[in-house]
Amino acid sequence: MSRAGNDGTAALERAGAETLKRAVQLDVASRFQESLVCYQEGIDLLLQAMKATTDEAKKHRYQQKISEYLTRAEEIKEHIKKQDSKYHKQIRIEENATGFGYEKLFHEYLTENVSEVWVEDPYIRQGHQLYNFLRFCEMLVKGPCKVKTIHLLTSYDEGSGRSQQMSALEEIKQSLRNYGVTLNINFSSSIHDREIRFNNGWMIKIGRGLDYFKKPKGLFSIGYCDFDLRPCRETTVDVILTKHTKKM
Repeated sequence: MSRAGNDGTAALERAGAETLKRAVQLDVASRFQESLVCYQEGIDLLLQAMKATTDEAKKHRYQQKISEYLTRAEEIKEHIKKQDSKYHKQIRIEENATGFGYEKLFHEYLTENVSEVWVEDPYIRQGHQLYNFLRFCEMLVKGPCKVKTIHLLTSYDEGSGRSQQMSALEEIKQSLRNYGVTLNINFSSSIHDREIRFNNGWMIKIGRGLDYFKKPKGLFSIGYCDFDLRPCRETTVDVILTKHTKKM
């Protein structure tokens, strides 16, 4: 094999080893969805390296490693399948409770492989509700997820606030575009569900939707800017892990 060929094989081997090292770290941390993606990517890189080399000893070593990691990847797949059908957690937010800002509520489920989000909430209409949605979008932009598309399904404001609703949503859409995020907006007159879905399989259903915070006492009151310090209205949050996310 030529020097260039050897260099290419070595580069594939290094990339595969780094990706599989990350897979093991995620596996140990019980972040199984992300771990599975890394195992699959690392195995593919080792397969490419195995095909590219003529060294039989290396081929044999690659085959052994690939077999080991494939076995673990299949075990994780089975584990995820079992968890998909039974995971359900309910969080009860008490009246006047604090410490339930969006980052605190959602961070556990916004894994690095989240790239698409669906928001169904009929009440993204009034000024404070539009700001709630904006803050939710800001959280997604900050990461650690790599969100590329947000789908919003809401209802029209039936009163004089419709023009404000439309202009605010359009401004959010344009602003998100500056961060490489596409916002798709749809309206429904019959929407009642309030739920948020991520394309890693997590679904969060909040009884009050994104609007579960109380009105601050004043423009310069503690909790006006920081939602973790803002008192909440009583509601329940259901967290469900599903096999597939529903498309709008």
